[in-house]
Amino acid sequence: MKKPSLIIGKKQIIMTCLTLMLAVAVYINYATAPELGTESDSAVFHDRSDEVRYGETEFVNAEAEPMAGDYFAQARLDRMKDRDEAVQTLQTMIGGGDVTEDEVLVNALDAVEVSKLIESEGTIESLIKAQGFQDCVAYLDGENAKVVVKTEGLDKAQAASIKEIILGETSVAAENIRIFEVK
Repeated sequence: MKKPSLIIGKKQIIMTCLTLMLAVAVYINYATAPELGTESDSAVFHDRSDEVRYGETEFVNAEAEPMAGDYFAQARLDRMKDRDEAVQTLQTMIGGGDVTEDEVLVNALDAVEVSKLIESEGTIESLIKAQGFQDCVAYLDGENAKVVVKTEGLDKAQAASIKEIILGETSVAAENIRIFEVK
């Protein structure tokens, strides 16, 4: 009887990297997703059928003040959508039939880099929140880092601590770090 041979080729390595990247993305999505079932969420999703008041007018052209919480939720959704599109594009390029092995390897390395950026963004956001900030969103692209922080006033010491977190987590140059404040 012939023994099965264990040969690990480039395709197996690439598939393993993609599987790990998918697992990391799912974990980050799970870790950063808002928890459902809390009282604040149930207040948002209540039935409005009992509030109908016929004959009363309602001014609908009023300028609505943007809520910072909505900004952060929308920013996270937009960032996740952009990352998902990038991963989908990389997977399409890897799975294409007319791709050389070198191109597949480059695309797999790009996919791993995207995975590292996603993980770094989550870590930076967690560390900034641990310093007492209400909410934040981090954007990394390899060369630049942008952080949006919810605060009533950002002083130099707080900005320096945020910059220190980013420098400790990434290899972004200090002059390429931007910190934005949302009230």
